[in-house]
Amino acid sequence: MTTATTTAPVTAPKPTKTTKAGPDTSTSVRPLDPRLLRYARVSLVGLAALVVLGTLAALLVVAQAQLIADAITGVGVDGAIGRTLAALAVVIGLRAVVAWGTEVAGHAAAAAVKSTLRRRLVEHATRLGPRWLSGARSAELATLATRGIDALDGYFARYLPQLVLAVIAPTVVGGWILLHDWIAAVTIAVTLPLIPIFMILVGLVTRVHTRRRWRALAQLSHHFLDVVAGLPTLKVFGRARAQAASIRAVTTEYRVATMRTLRIAFLSSLVLELLATLSVALVAVGIGLRLVDGSLDLRTALVVLILAPEAYLPLRAVGTHFHASADGLAAAEEVFTVLETPPRPGTHHTALRTEPDSDTDHTPNGAGTAAGMGISDFGTVMAVQVRDLRVTHPDREGAAPDGVSLTLRPGRIVAVAGPSGRGKSTLLSVLLGFTPYTGQVIVETTRGRFELTDLDPDAWRRMVGWVPQDPVLIPGTVAEAISLGSPDASWLQVLAAARDAALGETDLSRQIGERGGGLSAGERRRVAVARAFLRQAPILLLDEPTAGLDPLAEAWVLSRLRASAEAGHMVLVVAHRPAVLHIADEVIHL
Repeated sequence: MTTATTTAPVTAPKPTKTTKAGPDTSTSVRPLDPRLLRYARVSLVGLAALVVLGTLAALLVVAQAQLIADAITGVGVDGAIGRTLAALAVVIGLRAVVAWGTEVAGHAAAAAVKSTLRRRLVEHATRLGPRWLSGARSAELATLATRGIDALDGYFARYLPQLVLAVIAPTVVGGWILLHDWIAAVTIAVTLPLIPIFMILVGLVTRVHTRRRWRALAQLSHHFLDVVAGLPTLKVFGRARAQAASIRAVTTEYRVATMRTLRIAFLSSLVLELLATLSVALVAVGIGLRLVDGSLDLRTALVVLILAPEAYLPLRAVGTHFHASADGLAAAEEVFTVLETPPRPGTHHTALRTEPDSDTDHTPNGAGTAAGMGISDFGTVMAVQVRDLRVTHPDREGAAPDGVSLTLRPGRIVAVAGPSGRGKSTLLSVLLGFTPYTGQVIVETTRGRFELTDLDPDAWRRMVGWVPQDPVLIPGTVAEAISLGSPDASWLQVLAAARDAALGETDLSRQIGERGGGLSAGERRRVAVARAFLRQAPILLLDEPTAGLDPLAEAWVLSRLRASAEAGHMVLVVAHRPAVLHIADEVIHL
């Protein structure tokens, strides 16, 4: 067994900056966000249906007004009232059908956009990697992907259809009134813009309060998740009741923020209703004066008086539905913040040789031929070389690891040891393609030598069996937890992997809960080891694989690990325990 030592400078950690969970209140929420409309292209049929249905609804409004006026003015005409009322009933029925169709089209568009946004959010968060997801972001992301995106129902199912109607209805109604009573049309044209102006003024205030409410919800979600995760520890030390008071305080903050938002929404509705009422009153006064002097006939006056409120109604409804969709818009703003966060790329390195045995064919500049391609295209992995690897962290001074060099080859076990904070787990994260770095990670295959950053990440990870420091187990059976990364594995293969991980006496059909609830720490660790064994990957990356195991189980797992190495696997293990270091062919001390 050889021992290599890498020395890293000892530096004091930098104080971390505390940030509030939730969105930045400096970012504006736009009533018509073009980014949302880009995602709405997945439901172009639904959006086109909204435009057609909005136009049809506006035409039906005009037809209904004319029929009502005909029914009133034709009371004394024999047979006319019956036909008019029948036609009016048909128009009212058509308006109900159009309203139903608008709801259906809006919900269909909302479902398509939510599905696309949720999938893009999870995919991009995965590309950003575990380091980005650490801390408060995991709880905030869960809130965004569930309740946040679900709040977009109000935007697509109600606000967006009403916005379409607010453009079409005043145009159709105003055009008809202009052809029959230009004075009333001018009155409406002058007073109508006052509604969007007041909507903007109210929206500026609502925006701040809505985002405060969303931030309070994100804080509540994060705090509650932390308390639930640490509840056993809190109970042991008698601190559970104290945390209840803390949750009560955060909940109160959320309640207050919600009530402030609702108060502004109700006041804005009052302002818009009052403004629309006064505007219609101005139109009615003008109509009454011209009826008295005989310059306007009764039927036209009735139609204009009935249509005037319909010109203001869509704009008033836009304001109401905007408040109802404000939560969704605030959440969408946060979703776009995540989607627009670029992954931290690894440093681009000098291109490597594409022929493993050539000493003269050197490419000094440019990328290797592996860029963007699956590793299966390059043959069998022969070795992985880490050269002068350094990883810098935004929350601390110095690098960790700092200048690590090692080589993984089939049949050999390399152990990495050292105090906490020296970058042992970070080294595995680099080899998994999650963490940017400086230096070189060279993958030697039967067809060439390639930099790790030039390989397709998903294809590369399929070549790796991984045991993390904190194994993640999802609800299900023990067998399902073992086969998480190998869904096509047979029952006999799962059974063999469980036996290799010292789980031979465990009932594989046993149900486990969230985060491995129902299993001990040692059992969770052994499930993760079995999962890595089951993959039969050429490279094994293990972070404290025997932590929490008794000496007998540890000896068995290490014997199977040695057997895997002798079968041709490359093994890199992070460990402190002497038994693990003893079986290693090389130990790297950080």
